[in-house]
Amino acid sequence: MVTNNSAARPFSRSLYVLTAAVIAGCGGGQDMAGSGGATDAAPVDLAAETDSAENMRLVGLHDLQGRSAYQPVVHAYGERRILFVGHHVGEALNPMTGQTEVNGTSIVDVTDPSTPTLLVHVPPSGEARFAQHVQLCDGSTLPDGNPATTYMLRSNGNLGWDLWDATDPAEPEFIRIVGETGYSSRPESSRGVRETHKMQWDCETGIAYFNGTPEDWRVTRLLMVYDLSNPEEPEHVRDFGLDGWQPDPDGEMPPYNVSGLHQPFTVGNRVYMGYGSGGDGVLQILDRDRLLNGNPGAPNPLAPTTENLLYPQISRLDFPRFWGVHTAKPIYDFPIPDYTEDRDYASRDLLIIVSEAGGGAARCQGTRDVSFIVDISQEDKPFVISTFQTPDRPGDYCDKGGRFGPHSVHDAFHPGFDKSMAVLSYFNAGVRAYDIRNPFAPVEVAHFVPMPNDNTIEYCTEIDGVRECPRVIQTNNVNIDDRGYIYAVDRAHTGLHIVELQGVARAIVGL
Repeated sequence: MVTNNSAARPFSRSLYVLTAAVIAGCGGGQDMAGSGGATDAAPVDLAAETDSAENMRLVGLHDLQGRSAYQPVVHAYGERRILFVGHHVGEALNPMTGQTEVNGTSIVDVTDPSTPTLLVHVPPSGEARFAQHVQLCDGSTLPDGNPATTYMLRSNGNLGWDLWDATDPAEPEFIRIVGETGYSSRPESSRGVRETHKMQWDCETGIAYFNGTPEDWRVTRLLMVYDLSNPEEPEHVRDFGLDGWQPDPDGEMPPYNVSGLHQPFTVGNRVYMGYGSGGDGVLQILDRDRLLNGNPGAPNPLAPTTENLLYPQISRLDFPRFWGVHTAKPIYDFPIPDYTEDRDYASRDLLIIVSEAGGGAARCQGTRDVSFIVDISQEDKPFVISTFQTPDRPGDYCDKGGRFGPHSVHDAFHPGFDKSMAVLSYFNAGVRAYDIRNPFAPVEVAHFVPMPNDNTIEYCTEIDGVRECPRVIQTNNVNIDDRGYIYAVDRAHTGLHIVELQGVARAIVGL
């Protein structure tokens, strides 16, 4: 249990007024209706939904009511598998309620992946316009949770984070507000002055690593740590970021292209921090205990001073201005096939790092983003040992429009995938799978690219005075479950695609 000497922040509830309709999953009507869709996936010709595939097969799909989707997380309920999908800003008609609802969280039964069934859509709370990120913990795993409860934690727009009882995934019940974001001191930004983004809830310790805006910090995306070991009594532990970003009315403001933290990734006693998802990236490796308990030599161990912010840092690796660190996922004790006779370092500790293709990736008008494998065996000196990417040809992805390039690697761990396969979302190039058994030379071995459908929105780009607006898929994020199914959701409203590996790719992961 973390020792927390700081007082929890008071919660301002003015922006979190929950109507009975919202709690029941029935949002009020809006000005503009989005694309609707059937609640359950109707029988379809799966081949007609596939633009291109190799060693991957489409198993099932769902339109998610035509909502722009961000994060898929699968949770096991005994023999059932339930998918939780966080959505980007927007709204759409919910045929289950007859109401147009602001995009929130879709909960889908994927026990039979060929017939995914939408159980409920839960709109965001109060004035929030989206609920992109979601995490699940069973109370039986949390140190002080109710063992009969399954908890759903989600971001509520840019306002903060809500906690729900999702023991019955078809009827989640609101429990409480966990915390709120503050307002950045930066005077102007295309991102505004208040944000949330990708988070992690470590169920075994109960610590939640939020990505949000602490009050008066000079960047909008930073680490806000909460102790949710007892999820109904949250305690704010500390706020954390790179030195130079903390509140300082007399300090030099960071440049406006700084996007801040993108994703914290915690495993064991290490926290891997990815800053600048697609440019000016920074990888920071932190000692978790030092992060949570602070600098014992300081008068206030958790205060955001230069010394306290540097205290938990083991190492830092800065990327060039055109590449970032969207995700840094560790894989420990990775055996190198050709090193079996070596006395030293026959196995390595590695990170998979993805640099996100940003808006300039449309029509390949920006720097091409790639993914990296970084050796952290000597963790105070992380070092890139390989890069990997999908080429434009033969898919002609530059000409298709929309973003082309990597976004994220699957977050979940799986014994078959962990030291053999990396599955990436690749925007208009769909889902790509890479054989990483030789981490010095990863090779793409499988892919699946969905077809656009009636819900897919236009992606407009202007080049040399010529404006084009093709309808193009934008596979946004992927994840896997314990059965090896791959879940891909689409930023451009195309929906959910459930795929499985085939052929040589399936043999590599031992399915």
